[in-house]
Amino acid sequence: MREQPPYLRVADLLRQRIADQEWAPGDRLPSRTQLAQECGGVGENVIRRAQELLISQGVLEGRAGSGTYVAEPRARLRMVRSQSREQSGGSPFAADMSALGKHGTWESSTEAKLPAPADVATRLGIAEGDLCVRTVYEFLSDGKPVQLSTSWEPYDLTGNTLVVLPEGGPYAGKGVVDRMAEIGITVTRAVEQPEPGHATAEEATLLGVQRGALVTRIQRTYYSDDGRAVETADIVVPASLGVIVYEVPVSS
Repeated sequence: MREQPPYLRVADLLRQRIADQEWAPGDRLPSRTQLAQECGGVGENVIRRAQELLISQGVLEGRAGSGTYVAEPRARLRMVRSQSREQSGGSPFAADMSALGKHGTWESSTEAKLPAPADVATRLGIAEGDLCVRTVYEFLSDGKPVQLSTSWEPYDLTGNTLVVLPEGGPYAGKGVVDRMAEIGITVTRAVEQPEPGHATAEEATLLGVQRGALVTRIQRTYYSDDGRAVETADIVVPASLGVIVYEVPVSS
């Protein structure tokens, strides 16, 4: 039977010491030099890899210039997908977090005039290579990442308007429904397709979870009243951080 790599053995030891309440949430761990001695004289590089693994799993957290600490437990957020959340009035994510008593913010990066990949073009009903505006989001709850999203909008729809940049200009952060309304487009429905998946290395780094961790991937597309797709996005929510709830209206 293949022997367990040293850093995995050390990670198990550290995890057990936390479970035994030797260190409580918020406690600072000893230095890597000290831990290396306590863990059978392994190298400090082994300690570093073990700590990085536990940080990715949410067991530990690193603080620049301060050290490594036992992370505070993070409860799973209840993220509701419903008809009411898609009404005008700003960011649905901010509204969701506010309802949970948390502060919802996000960081974003936008690139204009990018050619649409084949799958995005199909979802938007445009030709492959047609120009789009792509915005990559990292959503935060009380300063901690909980969700990723990559949004695509046809450039010929918003180009040369004040809403061309989703996070720039006078309507920054208003959400798709409100922004499209500003240029005379009425968004009437959103279609979402959830699927289970595993976090890529890049997603895991951004979300602070382990590579390959379970995630829910949601492919969402907004449509106007004339049936045109005006935005499509790929949303990633780690299973350990959020539970997706669909609320379906029932007519009396």
